[in-house]
This record gives sequence, C-alpha cells and structure tokens, in this order.
Amino acid sequence: MSDATLHDTTRNPDDFAVQIADQIESFLVAVTEVARGDEPGSTVPFLLLEVSQLLLAGGRLGAHEDILPDERYEPDIGPEPDVDVLRENLGRLLEPVDVYSEVFDPYEPRTAPVPARISDDLADVITDLRHGMSHYRAGRTTEALWWWQFSYFSNWGPTASAVLRALQSVLIHVRLNQPLEELDGLDTDQPALGDETLEFEAGRVMAQEIGGRLGSSPAK
Repeated sequence: MSDATLHDTTRNPDDFAVQIADQIESFLVAVTEVARGDEPGSTVPFLLLEVSQLLLAGGRLGAHEDILPDERYEPDIGPEPDVDVLRENLGRLLEPVDVYSEVFDPYEPRTAPVPARISDDLADVITDLRHGMSHYRAGRTTEALWWWQFSYFSNWGPTASAVLRALQSVLIHVRLNQPLEELDGLDTDQPALGDETLEFEAGRVMAQEIGGRLGSSPAK
C-alpha cells in the first residue's frame, strides 16, 4: 500500500484498523511538522495535543483483545528511517525543558526517578509507529495492528504517557506562574538517581522565563 492509498476512500472509515492507522499517521505528520520549527512558540502546546490524541489510539489498542499476526515471523520491512534530525530539532525547540525525571513503574516499590529527554522519547515513539506503518502501507494490516498493540504495551505507550506528563507539567508551571525546577546538569547518560540527588542537581528557573521562550503567558 503506497502513501497515496493510505486514505483510500474504498476502505471503510469505521473499520478499527483504518481509524488506528489514521490516528497514528496524523501524529507522525504533525510531530514532523512541529520539529521543523516554523512555530517555535507553540511547540509545547502542539506536542501536548498530539501526544494526547495518540494515547487515545493507544488506549483503544490496549483495550482491544490480543491481536495475533498472520505469519509466525515478522516480514522484513528494510532499514528503519533515520530520526536523528527530528530528535535534534525537537531538542533545540524544547530547550531548556527537554530533560525531565520519570519513574518507569509506579507500582514498583521505592523506584528512583531517572532522567529522560522529551526529544529522545518522541523519536523513540515515532520509530515504533513508523515500523507498524510500514506493514500497514504494504497491506499487512493484521501485522501492523499486532506491532502497534505489542509496542504500545512494551515501549511507546509508557513512553508517550511519560512525555504527556512532562508536557503537562511545563504548561501547568507556566500558566499558574509557579517556579519550575530545572534539572540543571542532569542528563540521560547518568545512572538512576534518588530523590536527594535530584534535589541537589535541580536549579531554579522561573516559569515566566520559560513561558517567554515557549510563547505562553503565565496566568495573572
């Protein structure tokens, strides 16, 4: 299936696979456009909207019964498209709020927060989604749905959820005119850090300053 037939009018728009593919394609296109940097002041609000809509598709996949592929072994889709340029562009647009702290499993006792990057996480999500889209465009609909469902549970679902929480936090601090803790000097190549270390590493950045860079005005 080519790009031109992704939205083929002969396909039933009420079909589950078509709806999921449309939602995923919309996310891929939108985030790629955001990464171009044409409207840098709207980066965080746009990403918040797109990630929220993507997670609706993920929720539908998660609530669906297990999808089993038609073939025992996954067909080769060739080399994965490079996402380095997209990752780097998002990193520049999201400076200085790209790095955030996340707890991977809220049900794991005493789990320490770990540093992550919104730009890295979005690139990771896009890689998973593009992989499934390659199957969908090739006409392997069940394979695509299986991959999107499997990777939703194993990777892109939790990752997108963490990104959504980080984006929400940025806007909450800005709109409510609250000081924002910047993880100054903290990076993703460091090991997992405990609360005390995170507190020691954290610097102070005023929400108004962040809002100016992101094009958002804090609440009066």
